[in-house]
Amino acid sequence: MDLSLTDEQEFLREAARGALKRVDTVAAAREALEDESKRPDLWKTIVEAGWTGLLTSEDQGGAGLGLYDAMLVAQEAGRVLAPVPLVSTLPAATILDAADDQAAEVVAGGETRIAWLPAAPPTDQEPRWTSDPHRGVLRADLPTAELDGDAATLNGTVHWVPDAAQAEQLLVTASGPEGPVAVLVDATATGVTVEGLWRYDATRPLGHVTLKDVQGRVVQADETAIRRAWQVAQGLLAAEAVGTVDALLPIAIAYAKERHTFGRAIGSYQAVKHQLVEVLRLLENAKSLLIYAAWAFENAPGELALATAAARSGAEHALDVATRVQISVHGGIGATWEHDAPLYFRRAQLSRRLLGGASGATDRVAGELMAGVVPA
Repeated sequence: MDLSLTDEQEFLREAARGALKRVDTVAAAREALEDESKRPDLWKTIVEAGWTGLLTSEDQGGAGLGLYDAMLVAQEAGRVLAPVPLVSTLPAATILDAADDQAAEVVAGGETRIAWLPAAPPTDQEPRWTSDPHRGVLRADLPTAELDGDAATLNGTVHWVPDAAQAEQLLVTASGPEGPVAVLVDATATGVTVEGLWRYDATRPLGHVTLKDVQGRVVQADETAIRRAWQVAQGLLAAEAVGTVDALLPIAIAYAKERHTFGRAIGSYQAVKHQLVEVLRLLENAKSLLIYAAWAFENAPGELALATAAARSGAEHALDVATRVQISVHGGIGATWEHDAPLYFRRAQLSRRLLGGASGATDRVAGELMAGVVPA
């Protein structure tokens, strides 16, 4: 099996890297900690690059690419801490495209900014559809939907929604009479309240979305498509994490070669070597899991939940370890405000908590693997 990138994928990756170089997003991440308005708005960049339509079929005006292509772009965003709204846009586009909805082409073309309100499918431990809680570890209920044909009335709250405050439309997964339903809502509709906020990582705008008797239009997507959106989001977060680790490791290695103590480069000490090798091991493992997720997306839908959860679990662990090693290798300077290492550490600590978190992904892996086990 040839796992190398195709010419088209190489071009996509280099084009993404070039587009993101137009703004010094790492420097902007530092400035945004002091003033949120300093966070760059890269919406125009992603529309011009066609990233809003990566997972939308060509019939709906998109590029008709696969999950691995989208993850290549996400990796480049992760490398430079770019606040690119892929996790909010592409899962929504996936649902709209699967439903052959009229809004799919509009979203793919970037004519409207849409935010997907994350909804986690059931697991062996949690038999209902859920959303992230405001605080604590107990999963929260989805908003409820009262249906009247293609119209829906929504009530409920969804917390920690990526890019919610910047969106013009919201794609809500709600609990309907017979299971989850996808409902498209205008972000300025009566009864919609979006509390924009950020926590810890200024490159990741979030929002609490409250819906009170909100009128929306039902998107005719089945439960499989709604599940797929969650799995796509898990893959994208995993890819962002891999991109960040891939950027950090060479920096740490270079510093370990340059920094000398007691007449020797610190990289010559086993304690430092072992830390860096462990980051490399975790990175290569996470990259392999991304490939598995991409393969499952195209060839084995029944394995996609396992594959994306495994990728998320492995990548978030790699990112957590890498950012800690980055600070450790740089010694005292690595923990200072002037160094970039704490910015990446902030990204890691927020990323591993969003959308069910790394622990939720790990639990999902265990549940998927144990599902077919028959007790002796």
